[in-house]
Amino acid sequence: MTRTQYFAAGSLDGYIADSDGRLDWLSQFADVEGKSRYYEQFFADVGCLAMGSRSYEFVLGLDEPWAYGDRPTWVFSRRELPPIDGADIRFVSGDVRSHHEAMCRAAAGRNVWLVGGGDLVAQFVAHDLLDELWLGLAPVILGGGTPLLPARSDAPWSLQEVVTLGDFLKLRYTAPGH
Repeated sequence: MTRTQYFAAGSLDGYIADSDGRLDWLSQFADVEGKSRYYEQFFADVGCLAMGSRSYEFVLGLDEPWAYGDRPTWVFSRRELPPIDGADIRFVSGDVRSHHEAMCRAAAGRNVWLVGGGDLVAQFVAHDLLDELWLGLAPVILGGGTPLLPARSDAPWSLQEVVTLGDFLKLRYTAPGH
């Protein structure tokens, strides 16, 4: 069964990027023992991805080549952005509901990964299209920045898993009724 998942890391006070929009604070945790294995296990079940334009631009600015292989990727943007050679990028705009079914089909029985910032993810939450949250909590306090998940969901989510990787915490929740 295809699940739509948000896999992201943030600070203890709930920010994915600092007040300058930077993620370099997170690099100090790149070598946490077991973190790579946890990500690889998650990514093995990913059939396609969706991200907003800022996340896509962040990926464009990385020194490494496209890290998502041949997995289809929907980039939600109202602006024209450059494609990445060899990557299956689908630039779209508008309501996430109009694209979700196509993403699930393209995932071919695997999962849809919502990558990056919370604005796009908040739209999936608002339309009850998000099945799981995979959150990494880094032991830092940023004091402001880009919220990890700027959405509201009053019904309680169900905690499925807690993993400690040194001082880094991984939490997995399922959405109410999913």
